[in-house]
Amino acid sequence: MIQVGKKAPDFTAPGFHQGNFVNETLSEHLGKWVLLCFYPGDFTFV
Repeated sequence: MIQVGKKAPDFTAPGFHQGNFVNETLSEHLGKWVLLCFYPGDFTFV
């Protein structure tokens, strides 16, 4: 179960970095601050 203050589970998610679509894995950023932003797709009725 995910809890505040506990280590986040590792996952891979699609992203956009320096003009390219990439797959980012959380474990690639160990020891760094990470900010995850999620929003509904553009032009959707959510």
